[in-house]
Amino acid sequence: MPAPFPPIPKPPIDEFAVRPNLDYSRDRDRFDLQSLIDELDWLPDGRLNAAHEAIDRHAENPDTQDKTALIWEGRYGEREDYTFAQMKLESDKFANVLRSLGIGRGDHVFIMLERVPELYFAFFGILKVGGIAGPLPYATDPQWVKAAMQDVDTKVLVTQPDMRLMITPIIPELFELQHILVLNKNGRDPMPLDYQDLSYEEEMSKATSRTETVHTAQDDAAVIHYRFDDSGAATGVTQEHGAVIRHYATGKWCLDLHPDDSYWCSAEPGTPVGTF
Repeated sequence: MPAPFPPIPKPPIDEFAVRPNLDYSRDRDRFDLQSLIDELDWLPDGRLNAAHEAIDRHAENPDTQDKTALIWEGRYGEREDYTFAQMKLESDKFANVLRSLGIGRGDHVFIMLERVPELYFAFFGILKVGGIAGPLPYATDPQWVKAAMQDVDTKVLVTQPDMRLMITPIIPELFELQHILVLNKNGRDPMPLDYQDLSYEEEMSKATSRTETVHTAQDDAAVIHYRFDDSGAATGVTQEHGAVIRHYATGKWCLDLHPDDSYWCSAEPGTPVGTF
């Protein structure tokens, strides 16, 4: 039987260079979730929108609006940095793109992109119009895509050229799908856009840069995640806007994130709200 791993020694909490957000011995007897809930910004009348909590409240604060919110390093050596103010601008623009397409509260918009900044602009833009975001892992099997999108009558799909080509055979079976927005990141793909599709870049260039975020309720749906069994059947699990409370708790107490920390995750894109 292999020997157990040796314990990892830790100094007393008072000797940490940065004091942890959660001091178990101190906080366990006076734990109060309401104190964490009160740290969120909230909206009038007790409303809650995860995009406001993750992006806008920081973008509207002079002390944080110019702090880096997102760093992207691409597979070809590209790098793009975005502040909270820039994240708000881009997600506001995408919200206005959706509004121009007639998308609003309760509508499902799916995203199938590599982990590029535009994935996050789209995600938060969907939440800002009160829509429900459906992030799908990059290169999801087309039959799984069809099963998920048919499950909730998806109206818009945001994807990229290689994925658009891959799912071409299933498009005629998506009767509720109204628009496909195709992101051609940095013009990598030389092929012309399909005549049925919309260019992400072109639509964003026409969009105004400010929007009004819908005042959703805590229990309004925000995100739907899918799992697929061996037969290709899709099972969706919905998270409400109130889940931002749990994401915030995870970031603060489990990941012990502090204002100037950088956080990197190698998992497929899911719900990118807990780290902001």
